[in-house]
Amino acid sequence: MNNKIIVYQVFTRLFGNRLFNCKENGTLAENGCGKMNYFNAPTLNRIKKLGITHVWFTGVIRHASKTDYSDYGIPCQHPAVVKGNAGSPYAITDYYDVDPDLAEDIGNRMGEFESLVERTHKAGLKIIIDFVPNHVARQYKSVVRPQGVEDLGEKDNCDMGFSPDNNFYYCVGMPFEPYFDLMCGADKPYSEFPAKATGNDHFDNHPGVNDWYETVKLNYGVDYCDAGGRSCHFVPVPDTWRKMVGILMFWAGKGVDGFRCDMAEMVPLEFWSWALSEVKNVYPDLIFVGEVYNPSLYRRYVACGFDYLYDKVGMYDCLCKVMRGECPASTITWQWQAVDDIKDHMLYFLENHDEVRLASDFLAGDARRGIPALIVSAFMYKNPFMLYAGQEFGERGMDKEGFSGRDGRTTIFDYWTVTALYHGYVDRRKLTNAEKTLEHIYARILNVATEEKAISEGLFFDLMYANDSNVAFDSYCTYAFVRKCDDEAVLVVVNFSDRDTDCEVNIPRHAFDYLGLEEKTVEAVDLLSEDSATELRLQADMSVNICVRAYSGRAYKFKV
Repeated sequence: MNNKIIVYQVFTRLFGNRLFNCKENGTLAENGCGKMNYFNAPTLNRIKKLGITHVWFTGVIRHASKTDYSDYGIPCQHPAVVKGNAGSPYAITDYYDVDPDLAEDIGNRMGEFESLVERTHKAGLKIIIDFVPNHVARQYKSVVRPQGVEDLGEKDNCDMGFSPDNNFYYCVGMPFEPYFDLMCGADKPYSEFPAKATGNDHFDNHPGVNDWYETVKLNYGVDYCDAGGRSCHFVPVPDTWRKMVGILMFWAGKGVDGFRCDMAEMVPLEFWSWALSEVKNVYPDLIFVGEVYNPSLYRRYVACGFDYLYDKVGMYDCLCKVMRGECPASTITWQWQAVDDIKDHMLYFLENHDEVRLASDFLAGDARRGIPALIVSAFMYKNPFMLYAGQEFGERGMDKEGFSGRDGRTTIFDYWTVTALYHGYVDRRKLTNAEKTLEHIYARILNVATEEKAISEGLFFDLMYANDSNVAFDSYCTYAFVRKCDDEAVLVVVNFSDRDTDCEVNIPRHAFDYLGLEEKTVEAVDLLSEDSATELRLQADMSVNICVRAYSGRAYKFKV
């Protein structure tokens, strides 16, 4: 059975929005919002046909926004501590609730989520949602928590800056006095006493506009301000630990298949080791994806039980530089070698909600330039690959939506309509030829990644060292490797340049020995094109001639 995971991240609020008003800083009424019900059977089937195995529904749990839902018993949030009109999906206001923006029937929002889970599973897809463990919204208050569950901070001793029994950190005797306006158009200023520590480890009562001022830090038993330095208080198990595991169990009980854990490295490793063991003991098939950026800690997070970790600082940053011509394609080898012992745990991606869009002016400027990086990311190993909704249509992210401004990213703070997603999922008659072509290329690559055993399960052999001094192989813009499983092998060659290339790819004897290849002439089919079969003469320490178009790749499959 194929185990290759391809994750499709959808920012649920933006996906499938039926309105196309796109008013800067627009309200929900003005700009509209995507709904969970928009993920109907045809839409989910279209996502699956792209080659997707898992959908990460971003922003499902209720978070702070400026939209008034008080008629439904949902507390209003003060605008001074909400970013944008729609708010950050990482400023959670109730861990046990569903974002009302996403529901057609707000009173039945949890029922609509449960139906979404059922439809998604029926389509043959699995569901990932966010788990945000490091911080919550400043005005966090659960109004739908299960009976018998204490709310966060409910029994905190606010006269103690730190206590292992508290859920928050406090600036004792001091009000919240940030370096920005506490009114923001409201009738009264935002008030918080005593002030709580801010989510990005800002432990005084004066956060600035560049801090995560809309959030408060959760207390996992670490005293960051101990007079003798940071101290840990993990015995007995801190109250926050138990409450957070209860939240994970709640959503796992709803049929969720996995969690993307936000800013995982800002939470103690000891918590993860304990919590993941507790949860997986009940739900052994759950997957956990950690947003971790410090490579020196990768192995410790894997040891804690994380199934996958972001490979941002390594492979993502490297591929971005290669796409921009800032470093040679051969540096890709260095990146996989750095994590070779944990390679199956690394999640590759080229876009997500935090990063600039591939086609934006801030990265490649042209979606086609990402195709060779996509082939490398999806074909190189057995590990997962993730793409961000709209990437397959070349969404540029160059809108000026509101809070974020024009920064090459798709907003996570505003009500908006993403042009590429509107074309792809609301009115496909508006798809341009370029968008159709790119979608077809993505679908072909991703389906090959999941359906071809040599790619999804096979051995990997990097050919770059054998072509380092090969004058007929440009290692600055060309990357090559072989995958092999059972009696099938795939020779992959990608071209990052804007010119077609005729290259001679040397295959060393070591590759023949390691992969069990025979020296013979084989009939090969390019899995990425409609070209007819071609003959490849395989001989140890000799070259194979490959023609690769600009911003493209070849994946020659042959029997061994």
